[in-house]
Amino acid sequence: MLDDFLIRAALAGLGVALCAAPLGCFVVWRRMAYFGEATAHASILGVALALSLSLPILPAVLVAALIMAMTVSILTGRGYAMDTVLGVMAHTALAAGLVAVALLSDIRLDLMGFLFGDILAVSRSDLAVIWGGAAVVLGLTWWRWSALLTATLNPDLARASGIDPRREELGLTVALAIVVAVAIKVVGVLLIAALLVIPAAAARPLTRTPEAMAIWAGVLGGLSALGGLWAAFWLDAPTGPSIVCTAALLFILTTLGGALRRN
Repeated sequence: MLDDFLIRAALAGLGVALCAAPLGCFVVWRRMAYFGEATAHASILGVALALSLSLPILPAVLVAALIMAMTVSILTGRGYAMDTVLGVMAHTALAAGLVAVALLSDIRLDLMGFLFGDILAVSRSDLAVIWGGAAVVLGLTWWRWSALLTATLNPDLARASGIDPRREELGLTVALAIVVAVAIKVVGVLLIAALLVIPAAAARPLTRTPEAMAIWAGVLGGLSALGGLWAAFWLDAPTGPSIVCTAALLFILTTLGGALRRN
């Protein structure tokens, strides 16, 4: 069954959607949309370093994403506004990564595949990495769900309950870096943040509890992956952007549905 490239692509899209869904909810609640984008942009620099040093790409991307996330957290705590730090770091990381890739004259690299994803080229080993990463992220989220939710909604209450908000933020940062590392093959660097944010935002009008929002985000993310894959196949369009466009369409439908229900 896994010899069929469309089935491998569908399984890859579902794996990324499932691990991105609960984190996307926290990204929306914490208003960290550009945080995910900055972390994703750093992965291009990780790819360039891995190729230049003949290292595996996945660990290098994970380390680069973690360094970016830690740097943003440190600079934000030193008096810089979050949006300023994210604007500087995201564009710097992307530009530095593109320059580093351009300097790798002796290595052939499908840059468009890393920027916009190449889900149709997912292999069995890629599937193992994606679903392994999804299992780690979902396990970490389930384990720390209550603490993460309390630290997100009310940091003062979290401290009073013995929960360290900075520690929970660090765990969220690690999980985001893992998602970026496993999703780069599916939707690419430029679209990872969209897959994190749009399904979670689309799930918001449909739910009344955080747990329901996380579940619906996973459902809508899976529908986005499968629907985008189908649309790309029949329209002969790029797959990564098609997945994001499908997620955007679902966002429009749920938003209109929520508005009609309120009226």
